[in-house]
Amino acid sequence: MKKGLFFVLALSLMLSTAAFAADTIKIGLMAPLTGKWANEGQEMKQVVDLLADELNAAGGLLGKKVEVISEDDAGDPRQGALAAQRLSTQDVVASVGTYGSSTTEATQGIYDEYEIIQIANASTAVRLSEKGLPLFFRSCPRDDEQGIVGAKTLIKAGYKKIALLHDNTSYASGLATEIRNELEREGVKPVFFEALTPGEQDYAAILTKMKGANPDVVFFTGYYPEAGLMLRQKKEMGWNVPFMGGDATNNPDLIKSAGKDAAAGYMLVSPPVPGDLDTPEAKAFLDAFKKKYTGQPGSIWSVLAGDGFNVICEAIQKAGTTDTKKVAEYLKTQMKDFPGLTGKLAFNNKGDRVGDVYRIYKVDAGGNFVLQQ
Repeated sequence: MKKGLFFVLALSLMLSTAAFAADTIKIGLMAPLTGKWANEGQEMKQVVDLLADELNAAGGLLGKKVEVISEDDAGDPRQGALAAQRLSTQDVVASVGTYGSSTTEATQGIYDEYEIIQIANASTAVRLSEKGLPLFFRSCPRDDEQGIVGAKTLIKAGYKKIALLHDNTSYASGLATEIRNELEREGVKPVFFEALTPGEQDYAAILTKMKGANPDVVFFTGYYPEAGLMLRQKKEMGWNVPFMGGDATNNPDLIKSAGKDAAAGYMLVSPPVPGDLDTPEAKAFLDAFKKKYTGQPGSIWSVLAGDGFNVICEAIQKAGTTDTKKVAEYLKTQMKDFPGLTGKLAFNNKGDRVGDVYRIYKVDAGGNFVLQQ
């Protein structure tokens, strides 16, 4: 009798859980909630949670509430694979994120196997969308586009002796290669092309080695923690060579790490910072974010996570289904000029965002990222 009663209770619990799950549409968020990029991941979560709350307050999606399930990848490929596995067992339709290209690459096969849409918000490595994975998308642009803009900026500024430094990650090494190839097509051969080890506390050795090549500019394609530290240490050693960087250095913590004096004059190639977004959709979002979190988003990558969430929800609504193949088909063939937070969005057959996004920024004496063009 007790065994029978236990079976009935267990079955009832399972059915009630299934019924609850059927009443929500689950969307995953994979982000570096801890680790060296935690400020990026935490802000990604804030943005997506805010947009989900607004959507649910307006009636949800297909008559159901949207439930965001967040997993921490710690900015590490191995942790990312585990996070993707956890999300893949929780009936998510799609996964928004993540930040680093190497971490995203470690998860692509998992999401593809489970037929889950993946929309990266900051993973710009070219090869991610060259694999023919039908459910992979990204709301951010690609490194080959960034490489062209970066190389043209260097050439336009008149630099002839260019040092390229990366950190061996998928993103940084890929971007450095794209810039080198573009420079060489224009007849400019870099005088230095090497990698540093990310996460170290002293870059005097690599800075001294670069200085020996006598460049008139250094372009670093890695991330903001290392960029900020090198700017500070470069100033301490009295080396006044200009530094430029890629879009992974677009973060307020760059200024904190370097100090305003050392960061002044630093230039970077990046999508617009949040404060330069001027569409009605962006302004409404920024007002809502400031009201809820008492401040403006510091990173464009968190806003691009919001774009990823919004286009997934739009595609589910317009396709009238959570069937991931049909949702992906809508994104690739029917979504045109969607009014995103960072501008109009559409996707090509590879899942890449269509359109020009990159701009040039320069850090002023007050530590602000100032749009140059």
